[in-house]
Amino acid sequence: MSGIVQIGAADMEGRLSWEGMVEALREGHLGAAAKMDDLFLTSGKDTMLNRAAWIPGLGICLKSVTIMEANRARGLPSVQGALLLFDEETGTPEAIIDSHLVTRWKTAADSGLGAKFLALPDSKKLLIVGAGEVASSLAEVYAALFPEMTRIAIWNRTRATAVALVERLVQQGLPAHVCGDLEVEAGEADVIACATMAREPVLHGDWVRPGTHVDLVGAFRPDMREADNALMRKARIFVDSRETTLPHIGELMTPLSEGVITPDDIRGDLYELTAGKAGRRNAEEITVFKNGGGAHLDLMTARAILKAFQG
Repeated sequence: MSGIVQIGAADMEGRLSWEGMVEALREGHLGAAAKMDDLFLTSGKDTMLNRAAWIPGLGICLKSVTIMEANRARGLPSVQGALLLFDEETGTPEAIIDSHLVTRWKTAADSGLGAKFLALPDSKKLLIVGAGEVASSLAEVYAALFPEMTRIAIWNRTRATAVALVERLVQQGLPAHVCGDLEVEAGEADVIACATMAREPVLHGDWVRPGTHVDLVGAFRPDMREADNALMRKARIFVDSRETTLPHIGELMTPLSEGVITPDDIRGDLYELTAGKAGRRNAEEITVFKNGGGAHLDLMTARAILKAFQG
């Protein structure tokens, strides 16, 4: 264990790019399929999440995090943990990487890769529902991948939080503004990204116009969802991984259990999108991408971080 590398956010300052991380995930999906398993422990609204992956050619990882909703009031991060990266051949631990660093780059790059396949390439207007840390990284990745993105609207239940995020994004040179009317902005957006802790839908299908790409990021538990049945019924649905989304996340579990959609309505995952076996068919259809953030993505991201760290 003495030679294990420890990597935090400060160690990677200026060493990573959104385009590079999205490409790392794309390349990861060209290789062998991952073996994965999850362990969720819950207590009320709090969660301990453990995710493991093994990918031939990339290695083995285990990420353990706690998600404590009351931590914001305590002045602490709501999500804390670490990822342990192992050498595939020897099983030797190679690195301990701060989970926040991995999750920040993994989550937004996951959405970015899905959008590269599914959003219209000339998308100009982005609506982000939510104003937390994930929302911030989503604004960055979409701006990096879609050069014609000239309008980024931020909506949040607490307006002051949206204002604070907009101020930070504007300081980064991004064209952000506070969304006043969610329904109106959703009807004008080319891309809608939801990154909330909602347990009831905040995005309604009746608001969404043809051609829009919807990126659903926030829900990760069976009792969480961000989009209503109307949207799931009218859209063509894609996921990053069937294995880590369909059996675990209310975004899909609820409409499946209610008969609104069937498993056949899941048109493809990132392996199929990367291989060209699935994707958008025309400029008029609405696409939904469920970002479930499985452990295989953590492993791909961690390997890219370690490679960049080692130069």
